[in-house]
Amino acid sequence: MKAARLMSALLAIAIVAASGTAGCAEGGEEGMNTERVSGETRRPVVAGTFYPGDPAILARDVDGYLLEAGDEPVEGEIIGIVSPHAGYLYSGGVAAHAYAMLDGLLYDTVVVVGPSHRYGFSGSSVYGGDGYETPLGVVPVDRELSDAIAGFSDALRYVPEAHASEHSLEVQVPFLQRTLTGFNLVAIIMGDQRETSVRGLAASIVEAVKASLEKRVLLVASTDLSHYHRQSEAVELDQNVVERIEAFDADGLLSDLASGKCEACGGGPTAVVMMAAKELGADEARVMKYATSGDVTGDVSQVVGYLSAVLVKRGGAGRPYEGLTREEKVALLELARGTIIAALRGTPAPKLSIDTDALRIHCGGFVTLDKNGRLRGCIGYVQAVKPLAETVSEMAVQAALHDPRFAPVTADEIDDLEIEISVLSPLVPVMDVAEIEVGRDGLVIRAGGASGLLLPQVASERNWDRETFLDQTCVKAGLPAGSWRSEGVTILRFTAEVFNEKEMGL
Repeated sequence: MKAARLMSALLAIAIVAASGTAGCAEGGEEGMNTERVSGETRRPVVAGTFYPGDPAILARDVDGYLLEAGDEPVEGEIIGIVSPHAGYLYSGGVAAHAYAMLDGLLYDTVVVVGPSHRYGFSGSSVYGGDGYETPLGVVPVDRELSDAIAGFSDALRYVPEAHASEHSLEVQVPFLQRTLTGFNLVAIIMGDQRETSVRGLAASIVEAVKASLEKRVLLVASTDLSHYHRQSEAVELDQNVVERIEAFDADGLLSDLASGKCEACGGGPTAVVMMAAKELGADEARVMKYATSGDVTGDVSQVVGYLSAVLVKRGGAGRPYEGLTREEKVALLELARGTIIAALRGTPAPKLSIDTDALRIHCGGFVTLDKNGRLRGCIGYVQAVKPLAETVSEMAVQAALHDPRFAPVTADEIDDLEIEISVLSPLVPVMDVAEIEVGRDGLVIRAGGASGLLLPQVASERNWDRETFLDQTCVKAGLPAGSWRSEGVTILRFTAEVFNEKEMGL
């Protein structure tokens, strides 16, 4: 575990690293919401049993699972994930295959839905406290969204006993803490998983999220699969769940669960998240990993099945980016400035002045703000998770108001800001550092869960050679310079189309 990562875990510091005055680090690096939490906090109850109770060991183990899982790109916007909830020794590696896909993404709130194992009750319990704690720190509860979800039905209320000893939700939180920055939590435990309860909870989540306007929400379903069958029987049962998820068929999943064709202790939560994600725009489901406890222990006489999956809104994600016209660049720069002004005034965000296919293509992108030649904010998506115009609009506000290195931009500063946009190509693994071309390539370096990014223009503007560029990207990841030479370090490169207001004559 590198020192910077360990410090982040122990002190729960939200880090969104960036490059000095000329570039950005990867938006949404691992960290914690540092907002002070007062009032009722749910304390960890399975730390030391289901996962390590020591924060340093816990952070190291989660980062190890994430590193081993890798970060296979998923095209489109991730709306939800499905993750197992057994002890990390058995299911942590499976869970990491979904959580690794969240690296570099930004969410305001994560809604986690899990089953009740220890307390029986009807309906579902929406946690009504103010914080949710693990050894890595306290995550603030989004009380506004929690109350909104609970307010749609009498079957949704706060049942303290449901949360007191439940592990299905708790084990998800450390993975969230190590992959996301600055998020709040909505914690929901399902007491019964009847179809009416599933549909009612899904509808309540959808309505509450839609009413939350620009809030970015991730949905997480917590479930294990078949329990205590021989390996061959378990795989056969679990394959039905795999097929239903990959077909994005929540109704079929509920039918198979009811008929005994498959088993899942969190089948209801999984169906809830699938239904809600589809209503919120997801149009594709992808199982990332399936395994059983026997794959870990070697004992195949009585196993438990696990899977992880992502639910994605692809839209125009499949079309390649082929560059922008001058008119499209101007439209994006005007959109970025107009969105920042609207956010400061509390008015609706502006619409694009033009509508073209290129602006709807899913691309990674960063918005950089300079004031009098000095960096004033820079945040972006490294992966192609949203349409380009949506990415620019969202990241403009993030760079202006939520870059943790700077105080929020004020209305008095608007005229002094210069806006620059970088549209990123897909990430390409670097097999030989000799293929990195300074001035053309940007870099991402990842190791042990740490991640740092520098845009192509950083090296050019500072006259760095290739090795200095690699060293400085390591530093942005919280790693010692030269770490790029070590085993276990992933180097990725990308290109970027960069344009700003000055060169566009704005």
